[in-house]
Amino acid sequence: MESVFTTTLIFLFAIASFTFIVAVSFFAIFLNIIPIMLGGAFFAASDKKEVKRMILISGVKPGDKAVDLGSGDGRLVIALAKARVQAHGYEVNPILVWWSRRKIKKAGLSSKAFIHRQNFWNSDLSGFNVVSVFGIKYMMSKLEAKLKKELKPGARVVSNYFVFPNWKHSKKEGNAYLYLKK
Repeated sequence: MESVFTTTLIFLFAIASFTFIVAVSFFAIFLNIIPIMLGGAFFAASDKKEVKRMILISGVKPGDKAVDLGSGDGRLVIALAKARVQAHGYEVNPILVWWSRRKIKKAGLSSKAFIHRQNFWNSDLSGFNVVSVFGIKYMMSKLEAKLKKELKPGARVVSNYFVFPNWKHSKKEGNAYLYLKK
């Protein structure tokens, strides 16, 4: 009787382990591999402390129109909307778009926060006066050129951790860099 119990436990442990591995693989594929294939980047969320820092350094105020490029799970878009600005996010990963929209609805911010399942490289950013990005090093040069070309004078750009190669930041708080479009 004891060996049947032991065998059953081993079998259940093997099934649980297999299920865990499949779940982790699924999320790795949908949160990282597919977005890269769609022209995006891997998902790395800004922590709550960094989100607050980015909001503060950007100097957002009511009436601003902000965008988060590669908005991931929507936490910065939600924080911007809570700061009483119109907040948009561009994200190519359909799972993260769904998750972000769900969180926005749950927070009651559907009239202030919007997630677009769209690649920001193909979008006109000229309508925004606050831009935030947690990019990766290899894209910052190309993004710098796009923002300098499209943004209007006075626009503010906040970058988390990664810096633009030629554009000098006007302020730095922790890992957040503020750039002003002249």
